[in-house]
Amino acid sequence: MATCDLAIASDQATFATPGVRIGLFCTTPMVALTRAIGRKRAMEMLLTGRPVDAPTAVDWGLVNRAVPAAELKSETRKLACHIADASDLTVAIGKQAFYTQVDLDQPKAYGYAKEIMTMNLMAADAQEGITAFLEKRPACWVGR
Repeated sequence: MATCDLAIASDQATFATPGVRIGLFCTTPMVALTRAIGRKRAMEMLLTGRPVDAPTAVDWGLVNRAVPAAELKSETRKLACHIADASDLTVAIGKQAFYTQVDLDQPKAYGYAKEIMTMNLMAADAQEGITAFLEKRPACWVGR
């Protein structure tokens, strides 16, 4: 879960890094986990091996939200379809920009974001999206 861009979980789900209980510290999951939920929370999970319930996982930022198990598939599909309705080019630009800027200090991140925004504005999909918004109609993406 910690490596996913977005995550929806069943409200009955639990999450754990139980390796410490069997003599094998979860060092590879530790990398993503620490970046997703922070040092103190990650250390608690890593050192205790205790499971974290879904509401706690939401509170800690490990998952976006928890839904009733019966709704998990439909809620996940709704989220994926909502994202898929956007320009695939714009989503790709945004994901790459997000992961690049997240490790930069704030002034460098703003500089990088400004460059990406300028480049993104030149894309045909950006022009189409702006025009569609102003004309109050759905956009027709071309992937450029």
